[in-house]
Amino acid sequence: MRLISPVPPVLAVLALLLCALSAPAARAAPPASEEWTAAPASGGGSRPSAGGRPCFYLEGAPGTVLEDRLSLTNPTGAALTVRLRGALAYNNADGSFGARATPDPWIALAAPDVRVPPDTRADVPFSVTVPAGARPGDHPAVLVAVAGGREVDIRLQVRVAGPTLSALTVESVRVDKRHHVIRYALVNRGNTALTPRLAVRGDGVFGRALERAPRALPVELLPGQRVELTEPWPHPPALDRVEVRLDVTAGGGARSSATADVTFVPWGAAAGAVPVLLGGAAAAWLAVLRGRRTRALMSPQTPEPERELAQTGARR
Repeated sequence: MRLISPVPPVLAVLALLLCALSAPAARAAPPASEEWTAAPASGGGSRPSAGGRPCFYLEGAPGTVLEDRLSLTNPTGAALTVRLRGALAYNNADGSFGARATPDPWIALAAPDVRVPPDTRADVPFSVTVPAGARPGDHPAVLVAVAGGREVDIRLQVRVAGPTLSALTVESVRVDKRHHVIRYALVNRGNTALTPRLAVRGDGVFGRALERAPRALPVELLPGQRVELTEPWPHPPALDRVEVRLDVTAGGGARSSATADVTFVPWGAAAGAVPVLLGGAAAAWLAVLRGRRTRALMSPQTPEPERELAQTGARR
C-alpha cells in the first residue's frame, strides 16, 4: 500500500462522480468535499488512461492474474479506517445494480482494513485471479468500501478472453390496465453485459393504438440475469382489441420480440346501457305477445262476441 500526502480531494471526488454516472453500483450519494472517497487509481487496468477512470476494467485469458489499485482519499483532519471487500455484481429484479454479500473468490485485496491518515491518499493494490476454466465473456464485480456509516461500490469489469455471445430474450409481456403499464421481463442469455434498446407498437382493430421508436433503456443487463421492467401506457384506447409488440435489441446483434393481446371495453358506459337495453327488450316482447293475442281473437274459430271485443280493442 502506498501513502501519498497531501492530495487535493477534488480529483478523487471527480473520479467518483464519473463512476457514479457510468455505473449504477454506487449506493452512497456523491460525497461532499470533506468526505472520504474511493475510486480507481489513475493509469491502471487493462485500458489505462492519463486521467481518472470511471470504473475498473481488467481483461485477460483464463489462468492469468490481473492487478490494479484502489485509491482511497481522506481529506479530513482525523484518521479513517476503511473496510474493503470484493463482491460479485448482479441485477436486482427491477434492473438496478447490486453487490452480493458473499465475497468474490477471484478478488484478493492487499488488506481488508486500511487506515488512511488525515489529508492523505492511500493506493491499495488488489489482484484478480482468473481460473483456468473460466468461461469467456464479462464477469461483473464490485469493490465495496465502507467507513463512517457510508458505503461506496466501485464497478469492476473483468473480461475473460475468448468467444463472446450477445443474446437476450423478452418474456412475460402483459398489459396491466389498472396501473396503465406494460409489464415484461428481459433475460441476458449471452456472456456479455448488454444495454438494451426497446421499441413498442400496438395494432388494434381500429388502427395503430401505440407506437414508440427504439430508445436505450436505463439498465445494464448482466450475463445470466433476469429483470422485470414496465413501460408506461397512460392513454390506451377506450374500446379496442390491441396486439402489443415489444422489440428489444442490444449490441452484438442481440434481438428479441414478444407480443400480448389486450381488450379494452368502457365497462362504465356499458353498465349504464344495460337497463335501457333490457327495458327496450321487455317492451318489444310485450308488443309481440299483444299482437299474437289479437290475431288469435280475430281467428274465424273464435266466438263472435270475442271477435267483436278484439276488433273494438284494435280500433282503440
